[in-house]
Amino acid sequence: MNFKKFFYLFIFISQISISQTVIGKYAGEFLSIGIGGRALGMGGAYVAVANDITGTYWNPAALGLLNYPEISLMHDEKFAGLVNYDYGAVVFPTTSNFKLSNAIEDSTKINNVVNNSATYGISFIRLGIDGIPDTRLAWNDKNNDGLFNDGGEVRPDISKITFFNAANYALYFSYAEKYNDELYFGGNIKLIRHDIGEFYANGIGVDLAAIYIPSNNLRFGAILQDVTSTFISWSTGRNELIIPTLKSGLAYIIPLYDGILTTAIDADMKFENRRYASLVHLGSLSGDIHAGIEYDYKNLVAIRAGYNELGNITLGAGLHLPKLDVDYSFAKFDAAEQLGNSHRISLRLKLEEEIYKR
Repeated sequence: MNFKKFFYLFIFISQISISQTVIGKYAGEFLSIGIGGRALGMGGAYVAVANDITGTYWNPAALGLLNYPEISLMHDEKFAGLVNYDYGAVVFPTTSNFKLSNAIEDSTKINNVVNNSATYGISFIRLGIDGIPDTRLAWNDKNNDGLFNDGGEVRPDISKITFFNAANYALYFSYAEKYNDELYFGGNIKLIRHDIGEFYANGIGVDLAAIYIPSNNLRFGAILQDVTSTFISWSTGRNELIIPTLKSGLAYIIPLYDGILTTAIDADMKFENRRYASLVHLGSLSGDIHAGIEYDYKNLVAIRAGYNELGNITLGAGLHLPKLDVDYSFAKFDAAEQLGNSHRISLRLKLEEEIYKR
């Protein structure tokens, strides 16, 4: 597959009907929460570190590093169980062999075999509040005076209370391609859906990413999210744009005492005029920093710590089982007594069988 043609098509689609729209400040905020216990334990400093299935979210170019299919799941209950946050993904590395006839040596019919390695992924995110009471039809106004009453008594009609969900969905189609042993490219096509009662919105967007590995110790990564300004159309007639965000990262990896020490730092640049909702800002440009560290001992257990864009310290741990990784992350909020701390557990299944190898 030609990588450029693949994304040019969807860049064109995402630009259709963009007239009469507004910049949807925070319109894509649910996509910035993050996924994966390992990444979140490192404070979300993962753009350059990514080397597993969660690259579908953090850096799709990193999927080119995989040699086996992987499956991942995560569930998180935020704010004392009020909000449910779920993620699932599947990734398939592939190799296609193409035989090309050498024109110069055509008389000898020598065929060259060219390996074209690509990786495909599908992932799903849902953030939702379920079972919200809808009381709009449950209040009485028997006096017809615009007040909710029943002969002077204010009360709802319980039988008329219904329930609805408020949920945000994102479906990612990811693609990665190896340019050479040091450089990988990738991207996402993402479909977005918002549901709030009887109202809904649909959107489509594109992410482009790269990862550069000049040595075994050093990695650089970058992803430009919503590169074409993701277009969201509401059933109410309102249209919104999610404008681009640039995430870049640096990771340094060194062997240490029978294990591997990884340090990472990421920078997020947004153009939504967030001002005081960010660490630093200059006009409409705002920036946030993530930092993380991980020590993985003999590929058996890992411990992690980090600092995320909310200014919170994160902690995490990982356990490597045969073909299965279990990762946990913890983040403490200043308002934990009202909202609760954040605990996340994710599973990563690696199908490391010769039959599935790229």
